[in-house]
Amino acid sequence: MGKIVYLMGKSSTGKDTLYKRLVQENPFDLKRIISYTTRPIRAGEENGVEYYFTDETGFQELLAAGKVIEHRGYETYHGLWRYFTVDDGQVALEKQSYIAIGTLQAYESMRDHFGKEKMVPVLIELDDGERLQRALDREKAQESPKYEEMCRRFLADSADFAEEKIRRAGIGRRFYNGNLEKCLEEIRMYIAEQLV
Repeated sequence: MGKIVYLMGKSSTGKDTLYKRLVQENPFDLKRIISYTTRPIRAGEENGVEYYFTDETGFQELLAAGKVIEHRGYETYHGLWRYFTVDDGQVALEKQSYIAIGTLQAYESMRDHFGKEKMVPVLIELDDGERLQRALDREKAQESPKYEEMCRRFLADSADFAEEKIRRAGIGRRFYNGNLEKCLEEIRMYIAEQLV
């Protein structure tokens, strides 16, 4: 029976880079679970790769059909942006293991849906000063930088990843991403232990 390796962490901790490396190298034959979002596509993103991009109508239709496993909505400077996971046939744990990326809240909903024994939580951490610099550098590279949204996300992370919430979610092991290669190796070893 398969499991779901679930990467999460505050914005700009490098979780997307770690996720992409694990997917690219794929030493554990993990299949990706691709989430959905109503936010605009960013430069360099592709529909069906980072996310399935849809709109509010698409979200409401999936919700009404009972297909949404978990969802989060954020009132951003640019309007409501939703992120959600859909029961669209992507996951068949009787056949294989998967990898996904999201928030702590999303992890809890996935855990409740699939069962704690099926989840392998991977919490990525990084110093707040380094996170802020990375976020700023990334936003500057966008064709139309959204600095207000970057700041909102940065501040919201403090509440979303409060220590009490991390404990309540049952997250024990954490991975500090001060050095990408070292962090990646520690995560690989942890996944190998959890998938046996």
